[in-house]
Amino acid sequence: MNPRLALLSTAASGTPESEVFRLALQHAAGELCALGGMIHLCGPTSGLCLASAVGLPSALTGSWEIIDEKSPLAPARALRRGAALWLPPLPAEAADSPGPTTGMAALPVSGGGRIMGTLTVLTGDRSEPTPEQWDFLRAVVAWAEERMARAPKMSEFVPKDPDGDRSRQNVPGLRVGWWDWNLQTDELIWDAAVMELYGSKSADFTGKVQDWMHVLHPDDLAPTMAEAQRAIREHSVYEAVYRVRRLDGTYGWSRARGMPTYDDSGRPLRMVGVRWENSESLSARDALSRALRQMGDGFLAVDAKWRVIFTNLEAEHAMGLSQDETFGRVLWDLPAARRIKGLERRCRKAAAEKKPVSFDALMPDTGRRYRLRLVPGPVGCALYLSDVTEKLRMQEERRAAERAASERAAQIMELTAALAKATTSQDVVDAVARRVLPPFDAVGLMVQAIEGNRLLNVGSVGYADDFLDVVNDRVAAGTSPSWQVVSSGVPAFLSSRQEYAAYAPDHADLPAIADKQAWAFLPLTASGRTFGVCVVSFDRPRRLTDDERSLLTTISALVAQALERARLYDAERVRSRELQRSLLPTGLPDLAACVTAARYLPAGQGMDVGGDWYDVIPLSSGQVALVVGDVMGHGLPEAAAMGRLRTAVRTLADLELPPDEIMGHLNDIVGEMGDESYVTCLYALYDSTTQVCSITHAGHPPPALVYPDGTVRFPELGADPPLGAAEPPFETVELTVPEGTLVVLYTDGLVESAKRDIDTGMADLARLLRTAHADGGDADLERLCDTLTAGLLPAEHQAADDAAVLVARLHALNADRMASWPLTEEPKAASLARRYVREQLSVWGLDDLTSTTELLASELVGNVVRHAKGPVSLRLLHGAELICEVFDGSLTMPRMRRAADTDEGGRGLQLITALSQRWGSRYTAKGKCIWTEQALHGLDGRGNQSSDALELMLLSTGGFDGTEGLDVDLNAPSSGEGER
Repeated sequence: MNPRLALLSTAASGTPESEVFRLALQHAAGELCALGGMIHLCGPTSGLCLASAVGLPSALTGSWEIIDEKSPLAPARALRRGAALWLPPLPAEAADSPGPTTGMAALPVSGGGRIMGTLTVLTGDRSEPTPEQWDFLRAVVAWAEERMARAPKMSEFVPKDPDGDRSRQNVPGLRVGWWDWNLQTDELIWDAAVMELYGSKSADFTGKVQDWMHVLHPDDLAPTMAEAQRAIREHSVYEAVYRVRRLDGTYGWSRARGMPTYDDSGRPLRMVGVRWENSESLSARDALSRALRQMGDGFLAVDAKWRVIFTNLEAEHAMGLSQDETFGRVLWDLPAARRIKGLERRCRKAAAEKKPVSFDALMPDTGRRYRLRLVPGPVGCALYLSDVTEKLRMQEERRAAERAASERAAQIMELTAALAKATTSQDVVDAVARRVLPPFDAVGLMVQAIEGNRLLNVGSVGYADDFLDVVNDRVAAGTSPSWQVVSSGVPAFLSSRQEYAAYAPDHADLPAIADKQAWAFLPLTASGRTFGVCVVSFDRPRRLTDDERSLLTTISALVAQALERARLYDAERVRSRELQRSLLPTGLPDLAACVTAARYLPAGQGMDVGGDWYDVIPLSSGQVALVVGDVMGHGLPEAAAMGRLRTAVRTLADLELPPDEIMGHLNDIVGEMGDESYVTCLYALYDSTTQVCSITHAGHPPPALVYPDGTVRFPELGADPPLGAAEPPFETVELTVPEGTLVVLYTDGLVESAKRDIDTGMADLARLLRTAHADGGDADLERLCDTLTAGLLPAEHQAADDAAVLVARLHALNADRMASWPLTEEPKAASLARRYVREQLSVWGLDDLTSTTELLASELVGNVVRHAKGPVSLRLLHGAELICEVFDGSLTMPRMRRAADTDEGGRGLQLITALSQRWGSRYTAKGKCIWTEQALHGLDGRGNQSSDALELMLLSTGGFDGTEGLDVDLNAPSSGEGER
């Protein structure tokens, strides 16, 4: 199969038509090594319209945008023949011929059982395509036809009405325009409204249908032209929804409706109609735009013969007839129109004079009064009906003033209640903006507070960011209105820009920058101290009455009290969050046993900090501890408790205690905090040498395990209650996990909320993990964390609880990187250990570490044989570091002590400390393990210490056979009898 056809076959089903055209042209031109190509679609009349071009400059394609079907050009000839066509290059003397002079291969493109266009390839000076190339072009055309049939329809992109009630709301200010399309000459007339709606400039308008095609979205060109063809062919109404390009390059929805006209022989002459913006939601049922249909004013459109071609809902209501009952009828024949005296005369006069005319009319049957406005168009007339009945009734100023006063009193009550609930400074600003600005017809609010020698913005509404930056940048200036009000504690009411300039001449530039006309500067005073100012502004000159000024002054006192309280809360919340973040890990360790990523998300605005935490704790011998916990409640005490518990967990984990014992110690710590302290915690210990993950929890949700095959599982854990209420012992669940398994630890804030129970949240988490695995999104753990938090805690929904999530991908230590040997409880065990070490390190290519590791193994094994009990074994781990482990059956842990000059022993641990990067011991199921860790590339600058230790060892021993010399008891207590 041709590679290009194979590549095209991979295109997704539902690819837009514009993309289908582009791909087809690119590959057709590439296969023939051509200059470029074009696709034309059949227009509504007898022309071909350019739909797509590749590799050709606009100067060349401009003359090919509309091609008459009778034209001698290749696309038109291929359309007439209904078959492929080859035109050789024109000779040099024919260079003045219209269009390109190159060779052209053209093929018809079919759809819906008829030819719908052509595909043309400009081959340059090359000869006719070979049979194989013709077959390729036909295959490309077939592919394009098949994909065009499966391309998404325009209706799939049209926004649906999400709320049926919205469809009944009025849409004021909707713009409607007229258009007139000459179907014989393709001349196009747009009125000023259409020019504005299409974002076209008069200088750029050519009066051709190409002007309309240029602003159409590429994906909408073909279906829109097809709809025009249908309307002309069926003598029916043309109605289409499509996207048009605005001046800023973006696209907006547009809706058009028109009716074709014909001569006596049935030949189409013109199509006349209206066009309007489709910015509102659409109904799947209505053919007309909801926006235009629900316009607050009534609207009718009539053609040149005064036949109604469109009515909206308000006009239907006024006329008492539906759109179906009015469509196609002469305006004067409508019963309601006959009751309007002089309507026909005035309409005909306005059309003759081509001047708009307005007059009032009374509907006798309803008693409602309408203001009618007739606007003549190029062909036809538009009639607007505005119901002014209610406007004429509301004339009494006293009743309006009393009603306004009552509304303001209710607003003050609502404001008082809202301020009492406000927690943060932004809550205060929002409450004032919602409940103070509307009753006073104000458009701007700015709350400023003193910070040092500046008045900084605390919150604002109705101001641009540029203006706020200017205000914040101005230092203390006694001449500004805000500072004068703060200094005097007396409000200032400025009713115009002239009053503002007179009050603060040094800042007379601010009104123009803010685009405001009147202001009320209200001091914010609490506890006898003025700490800020509240500025209410208006977009027109406004002289407030005495009652209004008194009311605003009262409001400012309420705002000051609420804002002072909120600022104290904000300060405490900031300190709490800073404390909380300082207690969380600043970075996660880079470990061979696992790769990790984590996120902490604080609760939403208005909530105190919580006590969620996570941690990754590296342990010995390829082990790592994964911890997540949640201190129930919010506030500084909870954040401090979280810090104490995280420190305790790290300390207990460093002692390498079993998970259930660690949880028991944490339970004791929480119990000492008080009866009201409850903490949930989950501790997972992973051993990369055995691939066993041991999990212990206390009232915490189980982790999510994502296996390499994409299966998501939540292991069943015991029903242990939270720390502080639990009774040890705690149950430990051991799981064997495959290489690459993903472990997700989280707090309940990630999966549980007031609107979602924890089971649903865990199901959502599992779904996100499965999807991420299927899409490969879990390869990057940082990206996976973002996916989980965005999917479970979307930014637009304020969380009531903080959340933590820790993701770890577990890796096993390969078997060929581990070696272990059982040892006898005989003196020769040390010698065998040295031999095993020497041989294994040679296999691993770590000969540089042989001598040091031999000494470490000999010292550990020799003392185990002498002072401990069996069984004894040796294990080497070759991971990021070289780890040497000696196991025995004793439970006595080694302790380092300072040996006196005369002591023969007691220097063993000092030797181990000098020779290794670090060392330690841990309990096992059958005793204990003492381990050492060495860097794979030397001892990082500690060579002098190793040499000193070796010299000390040689001075105190007579050799290395058996256990002679290096026999310090690593199993005896610091004051025990076994150490010498």
